[in-house]
Amino acid sequence: MQLAQVASSIWDYTRGYPYLVSRICLEIEKSRLNWDLSGIRACVKKILAEKNPLFDDISHHLENKKELRMFLYELLILGQEISYERSNPTIDLAATFGYIRNVDGYALIDNPMFEIKISNYFISKNLQHTNQMKITGVFTEDVIQNGRFSMEYALQKFAQHYKALYENRSNRQFLEEHGRILFLTYLRPLINGKGFYHIESRSNTQRRMDLVVDYGTDQFIIELKRWYGTKKQEDAYEQLCGYLNSMNAAEGYLLTFDFRKQKQEKIEWILYKNKRILDVIV
Repeated sequence: MQLAQVASSIWDYTRGYPYLVSRICLEIEKSRLNWDLSGIRACVKKILAEKNPLFDDISHHLENKKELRMFLYELLILGQEISYERSNPTIDLAATFGYIRNVDGYALIDNPMFEIKISNYFISKNLQHTNQMKITGVFTEDVIQNGRFSMEYALQKFAQHYKALYENRSNRQFLEEHGRILFLTYLRPLINGKGFYHIESRSNTQRRMDLVVDYGTDQFIIELKRWYGTKKQEDAYEQLCGYLNSMNAAEGYLLTFDFRKQKQEKIEWILYKNKRILDVIV
């Protein structure tokens, strides 16, 4: 066993949350999987699909505590910066349940497995009353090329369908507020079954959202952000490049939502500091 690597991988998914650490270790033993990155990844996917008391409690609290639900939506999906202030009853409740942690004075979701469960809850609940806003017509078999998932093709098809939605000007306000969850809603069924993703929480997520998508043996790094000008776009390349370096990845994907009247749509590969980046503006 590569002990340090295995321990680090378990920590990356759980941030040391005791129940989740124990479940991963137990599942590896029960399923006779290898103590390596692929075995841990398989366990995480299986655990996320099961019913257990911890995940049932998360669903129950999200369903029945409106202020907690709104707080977690703003924090995780909208990427708002929210101070970790436990004198606020809602923040104190989220901290008591173990859903958030304090990082440099800001509230962040405690661990990636919680991020997946909470974001999947919002995806399953969101857009139920606005079926016309769902991106449909793309299936898993469409994005599997030569036996591997093609994130480039998935983003190309998303851009095409998103453009059709945006042309209906009555949808503009909805898209500005919820464009990112629209992409998550589109992506989830494409990777369901063989892959999963998590939102990488950061204290400066107000203008960006980082997704890590695991599918088979491949891992895709995607950054989602809004257009705030050419300088900010250059900053996005720098941020994504730094994140790719930290993940030892050679290429990544930048999806930018541009809500200007005269926006410039594009899909092209660029080379930035020896990293290949698929730059997509919708």
